[in-house]
Amino acid sequence: MEKKALGAKPWLAVLALFCCLLLPRAGAAEYFDAYGLSAASAALDLGGQPLGYPSGVISAVMQRDRVLRADLNALGQPLKVHAFKRGADMVDLLAADRLEAGLLGDMPTLLAALARSVVVVGLVKQTSTAIVVKGVSQVQGLAGKRIGYIPLSSAHSTLLQGLTAAGLTEADVSLVPLGVEMMPEALAQGNIDAFVAWEPATSLALGRSSQNRVVFRGLSTDYFVLSRAFVQRSPEAADRVVAGFVRALEWLRLSQKNLDTAARWVLLDAQALTGTSPAANAPQIVAITRRDILGIPSAPVILRSPGAPHPLKSEHEFLLRLGKIPAGSQWDGVVQAFSHDGLARVLAGARKYQLRVYDYDL
Repeated sequence: MEKKALGAKPWLAVLALFCCLLLPRAGAAEYFDAYGLSAASAALDLGGQPLGYPSGVISAVMQRDRVLRADLNALGQPLKVHAFKRGADMVDLLAADRLEAGLLGDMPTLLAALARSVVVVGLVKQTSTAIVVKGVSQVQGLAGKRIGYIPLSSAHSTLLQGLTAAGLTEADVSLVPLGVEMMPEALAQGNIDAFVAWEPATSLALGRSSQNRVVFRGLSTDYFVLSRAFVQRSPEAADRVVAGFVRALEWLRLSQKNLDTAARWVLLDAQALTGTSPAANAPQIVAITRRDILGIPSAPVILRSPGAPHPLKSEHEFLLRLGKIPAGSQWDGVVQAFSHDGLARVLAGARKYQLRVYDYDL
């Protein structure tokens, strides 16, 4: 059944749409080309986002996990963690089996799941994204305005929801692709009239001027995903990286000292990616990480009440109505992605997977 699902045609339409959405940059050299990612390489290549929290905090901890590195080295699949500016940059790399794992927002996760290229391991973040404006009191006032956004991100989905609720479309505004770390300053300088993003960009902008305000919020989730091809090819290595993910969250929960250390790590990772000091500081990152993942007792397990809708179902239906997802894409690809049992298996084998053994590059 699994092989038949992988060969189904609708996923091609999803990937084709994804490529079309990225056409303005097609053919141009990308920052991640320097990573030398190749299909089914010996290394276990994991994509992180050091500009987003708590996602970047978790990947920073996993990158420095000596237990995880030893486990993967023993399997002949050394760990390599790569910094990405946005989750959408990982989607086609996961589909091409050039990345084995990644931490993604809900919209990239949905696209990858519809393409049947990933399995979803567990929850990375549960929070909200916001539309921040300057000198405007309602979303309707954004007509004709310049809005900074991250294409194909969870924040992009929030923007679409906000515009739709106000009776607007993307054609009614001027969309400005922009790195999340640049948005508060761009708003302050008048280069954009609004932006949509996640924390700490929202709080940073609100703190800079009383004219800045939030006019719309949308729910946002991040997930840890594995390439489906990688799971089939290397099931033991897949379980070991899941263990590293679980161990990272448990280590962060152990003490304030650990959380402070991880915040410093992700700041270093962010500076290495952008070449500049991040606008966020360690206390802000700590607060976001506590609120958006460590404060969720069940995490990383994704809990749903019996009969409750799938966490991505409403987003899928909304994007279908807007034509952002091909009509032929099949929802069962998402259901299959979320039915992966790797997390349950690792949690049940705590001793085997050394879930309480903490050894990091301090």
